[in-house]
Amino acid sequence: MNYEIGGRIAKYRKAKNLSQREFAKLIGVSNTRVSNWEQGSHRPDVDILSDICNTLEVSPSELLDIHLSADEFTEKEIRIINAYRTRKDMQKAVDTLLNIND
Repeated sequence: MNYEIGGRIAKYRKAKNLSQREFAKLIGVSNTRVSNWEQGSHRPDVDILSDICNTLEVSPSELLDIHLSADEFTEKEIRIINAYRTRKDMQKAVDTLLNIND
């Protein structure tokens, strides 16, 4: 079986200018594991997905290639999400207001 997530990991890793070795060290796994993911022979365990996403600065939906359809959100919700994503300076305040802790 060839897992597609590996290609996305490689794409985002390269965009951050990280070698496989550097990336592996940052997420606490062996270089061989990262290589196996990127070759598609294995996929990462769910327990490490958060570390992968945080290190590569991508959302889980981007990494997993999951796209919600726009009709699942109201127009106002879409505007709020887009504003949140573009206003990095306001994200901490919104997180505090909504009691969202990392």
